[in-house]
Amino acid sequence: MGKFIYEGAARADFEDRLLAHLQIVIGNKLRRGEPFYFQWKDEVSTGGGRTSVWMHPRANIVFKFHGGRPPALNRTWLETLMTMANSPTGLYVVPEPPEDQATADPVG
Repeated sequence: MGKFIYEGAARADFEDRLLAHLQIVIGNKLRRGEPFYFQWKDEVSTGGGRTSVWMHPRANIVFKFHGGRPPALNRTWLETLMTMANSPTGLYVVPEPPEDQATADPVG
């Protein structure tokens, strides 16, 4: 289980695979100077509810992975998450969809 830490205060635990996908999407948005909301459901053990943070290029963000190897990326999931990040409601966690065969097969 990896950790997402925003401005040293807001924290959330995510599986490393999901965290890797979030890192790519968040990094791409911020590199382009595109601020957006990122929200997630809080664990019941931390009081439940929902947290929403304003992601902007000057934010202090930490992605702390539990494992040492980066996971394989699912292009379909990345595209879904990026579409959400570009929407007025912002980025939120959704289950991983099956990867399209066209993007899963190696080119060659």
